[in-house]
Amino acid sequence: MTARNAAFLSLVRCEKAGKYTNLELDAAIRKYGLDESERALYTALVYGVTERAITLDYVISLFSSLPERKIAPAVRVILRLGVYQLLFLDRIPDHAAVSESVELCKRYSRAAAPFVNAVLRTVIRQKDGITYPDPAVRYGLRREVYEMWQEQYGAALAERIAGALNTPARMTLHANTLRLSAGQLREQIECETVQGVLCPDCVRLLEHMPVTDFAPLADGQCFVQDESSAYAASLLDARPGMRVVDACACPGGKSFAVALQMQNQGEILSCDLHENKLSLIRSGADRLGISIIKTRAQDAREYCPEFAEADRVLCDVPCSGLGVIAKKPDLRHKPLSEISHLPEVQYAILENCARYVRHDGLLVYSTCTLNRAENELVIGRFLAHHGEFAPALFDTPDGALGMRTIFPDEYGSDGFFVARLRRNC
Repeated sequence: MTARNAAFLSLVRCEKAGKYTNLELDAAIRKYGLDESERALYTALVYGVTERAITLDYVISLFSSLPERKIAPAVRVILRLGVYQLLFLDRIPDHAAVSESVELCKRYSRAAAPFVNAVLRTVIRQKDGITYPDPAVRYGLRREVYEMWQEQYGAALAERIAGALNTPARMTLHANTLRLSAGQLREQIECETVQGVLCPDCVRLLEHMPVTDFAPLADGQCFVQDESSAYAASLLDARPGMRVVDACACPGGKSFAVALQMQNQGEILSCDLHENKLSLIRSGADRLGISIIKTRAQDAREYCPEFAEADRVLCDVPCSGLGVIAKKPDLRHKPLSEISHLPEVQYAILENCARYVRHDGLLVYSTCTLNRAENELVIGRFLAHHGEFAPALFDTPDGALGMRTIFPDEYGSDGFFVARLRRNC
């Protein structure tokens, strides 16, 4: 089983069954037993083709003698794989991308092999002259999403967002400060790293490194957490001995970060709607040596009297994920109509969880999306109906309103929104 063959099979399965790319990736790597180099190429192809599908289909349409509706789904996947290698993978020679794609076609759809060969060879001849009708197609985004960013943030920032989200995502590790510092963690990492700016306890890797081979991760000296996520947790300003509610906690990164702030002293109530996900938090806490986290299956929209009088409450609500599409490319293909219900869900969670906050306590609301309807408008609506809360300012250029949007071009981190509110009565 080669990387290209495995990538073809995975992409076909994802398209037919609507399976998430990351789940397919994990299953396929275990199933096919690819070695390290083949695994790296396989991962690049599956993620890359998923991410760039809109761009790839446009290029195919330019040079195909057949209309899109007449190209069989399996052949379209083979063409996407070939065009992706020709346009976006510099280390693969053009002739290898074409020949391997043709061989794939001979195996799965022999009659279409001459067609695939002709399209890819035309792409080679004309790829330097390809132009795109608009930035959405160039960056592989749904036009409605890109136009929303233009309307909300302006044309220049929209293009910077799109460009940053098309940059290969780098893994970030949060040092377990119960055991070592970020500096000591960096000394154990063989590839080049940078220390976090938003969160100095984070270390961003500048090269790909298989996490399965990294002992400090398995030994609980760190955990995977993007710097923007760590920053959202830091705004709780949690201190030793406090009582904290993390209302939508899975997979647990923010709960872990808060426990480190508290020096593993106090109580954290980490909740999720689904009981089966809570094992991720429990196993992660055990690995890290964190003992103050208690887990509970709980719908964050429904009141639980046991959570009352919390010093700090974190609502990292379900969202459209438009700030993390560099890591979750499937999300870039979701229509806006499928996420239009989210602001109501988010508001319901925020309004319910606000009831847990004690007098002078802090409430942090966060999302990993870039959409004012899920961010600023939810907070504005909440403040308009809850005079007992007010923005809790923080020291950033835009923190005067108690909220901040972190754009992915600023720090190389995920796109994120955070708001911090204080209960005054």
